[in-house]
Amino acid sequence: MPFKFVLPDLGEGITEGEIRKWVVKEGDAVEEHQTVVELETDKAVVEVPSPRKGRVLKLNRQEGEIAKVGEVLMTIAEEGEAAEEERAAEKGFAEEMRPAEARKPAEEQRPKSVSVVGVLPEEEEETVLAAPAVRALARELGVDLSAVKGTGPGGSITKDNVTAAAGPKEKKAEVTYGPVERVPLRGVRRTIARNLIMAQKTTAFVTGMNEVDITDLWDLREREKRPLLEKGLHLTFFPFFIKAVLHALPEHPMLNASIDDEKEEIIVKKYYAIGVATDTPDGLMVPVIKEPAKKTILELALEIQDLSIKARERKIKIEEMKGGTFTITNYGHFGGYFATPIINYPESAILGTGMISERPWVKDGKIAIRKILPISLTFDHRLTDGVDASRFLAKVTGYLEDPALIFIESA
Repeated sequence: MPFKFVLPDLGEGITEGEIRKWVVKEGDAVEEHQTVVELETDKAVVEVPSPRKGRVLKLNRQEGEIAKVGEVLMTIAEEGEAAEEERAAEKGFAEEMRPAEARKPAEEQRPKSVSVVGVLPEEEEETVLAAPAVRALARELGVDLSAVKGTGPGGSITKDNVTAAAGPKEKKAEVTYGPVERVPLRGVRRTIARNLIMAQKTTAFVTGMNEVDITDLWDLREREKRPLLEKGLHLTFFPFFIKAVLHALPEHPMLNASIDDEKEEIIVKKYYAIGVATDTPDGLMVPVIKEPAKKTILELALEIQDLSIKARERKIKIEEMKGGTFTITNYGHFGGYFATPIINYPESAILGTGMISERPWVKDGKIAIRKILPISLTFDHRLTDGVDASRFLAKVTGYLEDPALIFIESA
């Protein structure tokens, strides 16, 4: 029997994905473990392999459609199975198309008396190749089958043909005041929309803000970035933000936690994995730095650079998007100052960093021009209070204002 290949469980709570690209087409021969489809999940683009060798009989989803875990993606047959199935299908369809009287035993096939008025419509209906279910759908939608061109076996009419002939359902007229374009909500943007709504619905979010004098950190980075750039490494402030957060989180564990709403339990993570919000042509993605406390500033810089490139090129793996406990987003790179970043559900907090600017600032009792960084912390008020969040912000501020502490103290 032909093998029906269903979308397998991809882990991490992923329940569906968008068919981004079919690598094979109907009729193609496939090998076991050969990639057959690129599936866009809410984490990354996944290459789904064939579980067996054979020939593609049918692709059950088109590119751009959503496939759910457990649904049939495609049908695969070994040599000989395809022809056998096709013959059986044609035989079954032909039998279904025969008039009901012809399918009865011979002794039951007796002439019936019908009115002249009823003969012609019945004969015309029998000349249309359509299964009973298709005819029922046509009656429901008010479609004249004699005017429909069939695309099924032998020119038979399918349900899709009937639906297409019926046209779109009548909708309430949309009021517009100029040209509009409708763009399908798909891919990363669809995932972002769904996750943000989930975060907004399930968290009691509050945002606290602060301003940080990072002049010393600025000077440190300026001294080191040029020789590193010659080696192909772009040193940003992000590794320093990560280290500052890592130093502050142990005293504020509820900012590194999540809530299991079903069990009504708080899950306090005893490990740290920092999400790095990355802008891509398809939307915002969040690669995750695993075990950041074990990595140096330069190692973090290299990993951030590598993951960002993978994310922008859509080559990042699901494993590299999983397991985050706290997220940092740098909207200042694009000109933003203060903001209210939305929590990366199911995490409980996110730190946003704004645009660095030169400002008059009081330093040691005197006014001086300093490099000022605005920061914003959005946190889930169900897990922690404003006092705790403010203390966390103050601690992060201290490490960024005196970067030497980052290297002196252990995270």
